Amino acid sequence: MGYLIYQSVVSVIIFFLLYLSLKKSNLSSVLGLDLALVILISGVLGGRFLHIVYENLDLYIQYPLQIFKFWEGGFVFYGAVLFALISSYLFIKHKKEDFFIWADFFAPFLALSYVLGRGGCLIAGCCYGGYCDLPWAIEGRHPTQVYAMVTESLVLLFLLSEKKRDNPKGIVFLYWLIGHALGRIIMEFYRDDFRGEFIFGISLSTWISYIIILASTFFVALIFSQKKRSQSG
Repeated sequence: MGYLIYQSVVSVIIFFLLYLSLKKSNLSSVLGLDLALVILISGVLGGRFLHIVYENLDLYIQYPLQIFKFWEGGFVFYGAVLFALISSYLFIKHKKEDFFIWADFFAPFLALSYVLGRGGCLIAGCCYGGYCDLPWAIEGRHPTQVYAMVTESLVLLFLLSEKKRDNPKGIVFLYWLIGHALGRIIMEFYRDDFRGEFIFGISLSTWISYIIILASTFFVALIFSQKKRSQSG
């Protein structure tokens, strides 16, 4: 229950900071908060869905009521990202708004949500690391939740600095994808909890991270290449 209370408080904090940021921007506060709700709800459903079907399907088939005990944890972040991306894209297109403008705006909040969300993992004791005898070990294990919080905090600081620059639309969001995926690879290297079956000795989240880095880097290069051509032309 402590995990649920913590995540609820985190959601309130994020929504409050989002509201303040929207007020200072040229974007619609109403639409921004509606979009945040879309991201929150679809993210929770997506994170829970991938956890069920990939990590513990046999358990939930045997005990189906466990599916609804989300307060006990059990979410896959990339499942949340996928569902939230699809849902928010469809929502923004329905509102006839520019998806990439909103994606850039939300990128720092996504990073901050992840930082605070991993604090919930630390409280719940999930996503723990392998055995470790280093001075910062927690109960004799790598504090992978803290590693994730540190790397994502660095990503957040980078995003905030990039938002002040005159970047093409979508770049800040792509930077978040790349930075988050790099941090996730580091975290996954030290993790030791069960995350479903490994593929060629590598976790599914690590494979997804590699794909995100390659795809996002390609699009960043493409966008800047197009910008350079338009300026020279």
